[in-house]
Amino acid sequence: MKWIAVLLAYLAVGVGLLVFHSAWGALIGFHVVTIASLLILKPDIPIRILFISKNRKWIFINILLCGSSGMTLYFLWDTFRFVNDLSQQVEALGLNASNWPMFIAYFVLVNPFIEEYFWRGYLGNASKSLHTSDFLFAGYHTLIVINKVHIFSIVYALFVLILTGWFWRQVAREDGGLLAPVLGHMAADFMILVTVYMMVINIIA
Repeated sequence: MKWIAVLLAYLAVGVGLLVFHSAWGALIGFHVVTIASLLILKPDIPIRILFISKNRKWIFINILLCGSSGMTLYFLWDTFRFVNDLSQQVEALGLNASNWPMFIAYFVLVNPFIEEYFWRGYLGNASKSLHTSDFLFAGYHTLIVINKVHIFSIVYALFVLILTGWFWRQVAREDGGLLAPVLGHMAADFMILVTVYMMVINIIA
């Protein structure tokens, strides 16, 4: 059943982006199928785990470390070799100067809770080594950057996301909850999306 839930998550993002060409459709679709899967499967994991942290150092480390991802993206923008028509591709997905802020707000405030409960909670594992969920978490994110960056940048992103998934699992294991990964996820999403927003809108302008 776990594999079905993962497959549905991949399909939701893939269909939303590659078939309907809608960033909102991919995001909402992912949330709908993920929540529906969890409601059906009823994992024995309390929702309150999303708000538990036994040591504030993990919150600080996660926000600081994950928040730096946006700055890295900004300074290495040219190195990642984004396609020349990135602004047009983004607009084709339904994102423009007027609705980007709303998309960012929803993505940052809602998505981390759903993702962390799904990937680190339901699919998580206490192993200190790499786990299948780390690769699955990374893999579905690569659907977002297909045809937008050079293939080597996709491989690099996959590597970083695998390590990120592993790191957040270790934090959850050490800290006894998912609050630190959630806040780190929020910081990463916010900084990365704001960076992309600024770069793309500047190109459009």
